Amino acid sequence: MSKLIIFSAPSGAGKSTIVRYMLAQDLNLQFSISATSRLPRGEEKNGVEYFFLTPQEFKDRIANGDFLEYEEVYPNKFYGTLKSEVDRILAEGKNVVFDIDCIGGLNVKKIYGDRALSIFVMPPSVKVLRERLEKRGTDSPQIIEGRLAKAEYEMSFAPQFDFIVMNDDFDRAKEEVYDAIKKFIR
Repeated sequence: MSKLIIFSAPSGAGKSTIVRYMLAQDLNLQFSISATSRLPRGEEKNGVEYFFLTPQEFKDRIANGDFLEYEEVYPNKFYGTLKSEVDRILAEGKNVVFDIDCIGGLNVKKIYGDRALSIFVMPPSVKVLRERLEKRGTDSPQIIEGRLAKAEYEMSFAPQFDFIVMNDDFDRAKEEVYDAIKKFIR
């Protein structure tokens, strides 16, 4: 039976880098593309990194019951997981990988229980998080400040996850996550 692997972390913790690494390994994983009402960043393309919807389209899909989980992360900035995306991947016999916010991750874990492994990627510190976000160069100083405030709140959810990995050494972090997933899916 296919399983679900949930990754959550504050923005800039290195979650997406770890997810990309795991997807390249021989673990029969497929990424669940989330939907969002935010605008694409950099080279992001619709249907690749996210399904980009307008805020109204997102609200209409919520009303239709199309989401497994969703969250209004910032005012009028929604993120969510389409049921159809998860069902498609499970029907293909693959393990589903989520890269979603903490509340969404915990909600998916509640729905799937022991069939899901929830992983929280912990940044070394808020200072390092600030450096990573600034280096990324995709957000204004005001947005970075908002992300840092939110990061402290999100880190309070870490104890509710099945597995916490400290991403202060990427090679060690990716090995720990790989071992946890390998053990979980066998």
